[in-house]
Formats: sequence, structure tokens, C-alpha cells
Amino acid sequence: MARSDLLVSLVKAGASGDRRLMRSTVEAIIAEERSKQHNVLADKLTKAINGAGNGVHHLQTIPAEPAHRGRDFIAEVQPRRRLEELVLPDLVHAACAQLIEEQLRADLLRSHGLEPRHRVLLVGPPGNGKTTLAEAVAEALALPLFVVRYELMIGSYLGETAARLKRLFDYVRTTPCVLFFDEFDVLGKERGDTHETGEIKRVVSSLLLQIDDLPSYAIVMAATNHAELLDRAVWRRFQIRLELPKPTQKQMSAFIATFLSRHNEPAGMSADTLAKRLGPVSYSEAEQFCLDLLRRQVLAMGERPLKAIVVEQLKLWSARVSAAPTQEDKPSRAGTSAPQNSGT
Repeated sequence: MARSDLLVSLVKAGASGDRRLMRSTVEAIIAEERSKQHNVLADKLTKAINGAGNGVHHLQTIPAEPAHRGRDFIAEVQPRRRLEELVLPDLVHAACAQLIEEQLRADLLRSHGLEPRHRVLLVGPPGNGKTTLAEAVAEALALPLFVVRYELMIGSYLGETAARLKRLFDYVRTTPCVLFFDEFDVLGKERGDTHETGEIKRVVSSLLLQIDDLPSYAIVMAATNHAELLDRAVWRRFQIRLELPKPTQKQMSAFIATFLSRHNEPAGMSADTLAKRLGPVSYSEAEQFCLDLLRRQVLAMGERPLKAIVVEQLKLWSARVSAAPTQEDKPSRAGTSAPQNSGT
């Protein structure tokens, strides 16, 4: 049985002739039934709202084609990371906790005429937890994480990408989830850029309309390393904007300490010392180093102490870092500037 607030909303829509309210309410009921694995009922509701060819006026944004077609452009990830396991800036952690509370208590908000926030933009350099944070939010809400696959989404023909975007969002409207756009600047580029084609501008316009029309039980999280490339209208679509900078020395020490706790013998140096030896690295790079320690310890089968493994891996790490290109060696992006901290 659908929630009482949805039934009341449906009656109000029918009594007032509000097609938009009716459409969004039916989509919410379909999404709730799918989340309960009541797929037969959800399919019947979808067919009914489309009129099933019997002359009933269709509500246009619910897809008449099979719902699975929208899944062609996503990869589903089973969330395993937990929010409390992540080392995050205090403001980021607080904002995510608020988002999760609003989603879990959405019924209370709706009873007061309010909707939970559901659009989040994550900004920061690569390897510092944007994708992991999206996974943790999905895990906290017990929702699937859908990652958009650009290699399948972006087409070579006029209008193809916008049409595929619509199919994707049509599917998401009837499936509670966390929809994650990595490298969001691929789709959300500044429309005022004279170097971009008219097709890209049409895609951005279509994307903004689809995001605006998405119900609040479907959470959109977008991540970018280059916020300066995003269209200005894109920023306004996101109710929560968070910056995930490179970790501080204290944050990196806490991150490494969680990995060292998995070992049943001392590492020969503290987490603080190991963080200093690694240098200014991202969480992703530090995680790879710690996983290397675990691999070598497992393969040693107790024949080598962890202290010796740490020393050996630090030598290999130093050689790896010295061979990497410096920031000065990397090509610069002409005509771009660093974004300001957008806050939450």
C-alpha cells in the first residue's frame, strides 16, 4: 500500500486537474513499489499512466518503452563504504549527515509541505573521496549507486546524447537511487564557451531541465575536478555544494591509522611518521600504499616482520614519487581560473 501522503496528493491532483502533480505522485508511488520489489504492480501502474493505447491522455515523462532501457547508460555499484569510516572535513560530514537525515525523514518534511534536498555537487582534485562519498551516502540510505557511463551516453549524431539523457532520467524517476555523475564537466560545460558546438549547448540545456524535474527521492551527486568549466546555471541546480580538498597532515594520519589497525603486529613507526614519509598525497594514493603493505604481509606468510615490509615499501614509494611528473611539467589549462570555495 502506498504511503498516505502519496494517496492524499494523488486525490488532490485528480480533484484539481493538476497533471504535473499527478505525474510526480504516480512516479513516486511507482518508485516506492519498485523499492519493495513489487515490480508487477509498478509495471501495471506505469502502463496505466501511459494509457495502454486506450485513448487515455499520456503523462509524457513516464516512459512508454521498457523501463530497463534507461539502465543501458549506468553501471550499478553495490555500496560498501560507510560514512563513519571516511575521513572528511567537518563541514562536509555535517552536510552529508543533514542530507541523509532529510531523506530518511522525508515523510515528516512532506507533511509540512517541504521536500528533502537531493542534489549535491562535489568539487575537488582527483583521488580525495568524491566517488567514495557518493557510495557512502548510498550505503547510509540503503539505495543502489548508479554511475553514469559516458562512453555509452554520448552519441555522435545530432540530438542522440540528449535523447539518451532523457531515457536515463525517465528510468531514475521510478527507481529510488543515488545517481552519480563523475567528471560532470563532460556534460555540464559552460554554454558561453565559443569553442563548444551547438550540440553541447543543447545537451547542457536538456540536462538542466532533467535535473530540475527529478523527484526528491532520487539523489543526484555530481563530481568534478574542474569546477571552473561548469556552466553557471549548473551551480544553481545543486542545493548542496561541497569542496573535498587534499587531506591535511592530521587527516592523512587518521586515514593511515585505520589501515594500520588491520595489522596484528607493529609497523615500526606511527601513523603520523608514515604520513610525513608519504608526503603530500591524495587519499587514493595513500590507500594504494596501505593496500600494498597488506598484500606484502599476506604473501610473506609470517616470515618477514611488518617493520621490514614498511621500510621496503617506503623505498619503492620514494622511487615512484621521484619519477612522477611535477606540477610544472604538466600542461596548463589556458584561460581558466581556480574556483572559489562554494561552501554548502
